[in-house]
Formats: sequence, structure tokens, C-alpha cells
Amino acid sequence: MASMARSALRSAVTKAKSVASTPKRSFSSQLHDDAHETAKWEKITYVGIVGCTAFAAYCLSKGHHHSPDPPAYPYLHIRNKEFPWGPNGLFEVKHTEHDH
Repeated sequence: MASMARSALRSAVTKAKSVASTPKRSFSSQLHDDAHETAKWEKITYVGIVGCTAFAAYCLSKGHHHSPDPPAYPYLHIRNKEFPWGPNGLFEVKHTEHDH
């Protein structure tokens, strides 16, 4: 049983070594295709960047529409009673005459 496991392990290691030691073949047409694809996408990227920049400059140079002030809605900031700390802010320092 142990010898069977050893021989299976040995054959797996031998196969792994032979696969790892085999050099990859590179075909000249494949290298040409990769260079062509890289050049194509580089050009597309530059055109996209220049196009987006030009479009943004055009849109930002036109100015923008200012809408009139919204009407005062009476229900937004209703406070009918004083704050517990008074009309001033909670964290404001109150100066007295003898502090100066």
C-alpha cells in the first residue's frame, strides 16, 4: 500500500517537473497581434481622454442656469418656544463686563 502511494507521488512529481521545464512557444504572429492590440487600445484611451476633457471644458464654459430662490415655506423652520438655554447659541461664550 505504501509503495503504491510512493509510486503515484513519484509519477506526479515527475509529470509536474516535465510540464514546468517545457518552454512555452511564442509565435511571431501572436506577438504581433499583442502589440497591435496594445497600440489600438492605447489610441482608444487617448482619444477617450481628449474627448472627455474637451466635452467637460465645453460644458463648463457655457455657464449654468440659476433658478429663482425657492419660496419661503412657513412649515420648515417653525420654533414657537424659546430654547432652554436662551436665544443665544448653546456653546457661545457670554462675556461680562469684568472679563475684559
